Amino acid sequence: MLIMANESDYYRCSDNGITGTTDSDNDDGALIVVTDGQASCIGLDLNHFPESLYEHKDDIRRIDLTFNLITDLKPLSEFHVLEELILDNNCITDDVIGDLPPLPQLHTLSLNKNKICDLERLLRILNDRLPSLTYLSLLGNQACPNELSSVDCGEEDYKLYRCRVISQLPLLQFLDSRKISEKERLESRNLCAFLEPIRPPLDEDSESKIISKDNSNFIYSPLPHVSKSSGQHHGTVGTSKYSYHGKHSEGNRFIRNHEL
Repeated sequence: MLIMANESDYYRCSDNGITGTTDSDNDDGALIVVTDGQASCIGLDLNHFPESLYEHKDDIRRIDLTFNLITDLKPLSEFHVLEELILDNNCITDDVIGDLPPLPQLHTLSLNKNKICDLERLLRILNDRLPSLTYLSLLGNQACPNELSSVDCGEEDYKLYRCRVISQLPLLQFLDSRKISEKERLESRNLCAFLEPIRPPLDEDSESKIISKDNSNFIYSPLPHVSKSSGQHHGTVGTSKYSYHGKHSEGNRFIRNHEL
């Protein structure tokens, strides 16, 4: 149901759309509540934004869509004054988060327990489209390495994750379950240069440039792609003047023959 602010009208959410009713006793599902600039749409299994919210798009400052099946964030572009967005326990993937529109006033974003895997891509999107973001929570996503997302992740993995997020979102004040400390900010600045993946540039004369990247059948090999003709090799053939018997081996100092 939808309760309008300062009004006594009720609306029931059904498969056929929003139908009006004034009898709140017949409610048999979760409530969609809009009051004082806050919209609450919890546990309705919605895969899209309720159409009734658009009627208040210029007034809604907070949207809570916890425990739904949201897979499309494009409608958020209609909510120009949105400041807080709660999307815990939904179906937000890396592709879905790519459709996040610019929200200049949004300062709180909660994406707990979704399906986000690519942390680097997510941070680029947030840094570019949410310039006022100060609170972020990603617990329960693969991109957030802790015990909630994987049994193989430990405290050190989570510490590096926090450093990475803090370095990319310098205005952030609160990450996941705790406030960002000044010590963490200092560590993130010191570690930032070492957290970036570094790839050596290809030499201008590199033979790898001979192979087109568009060739889907290309298999990388560290060996030269062009065989040299006879007479151009640098190998030598001969008899070694030194014969190794093993008497100077460190292992032989402690192992007797009868122990072999």
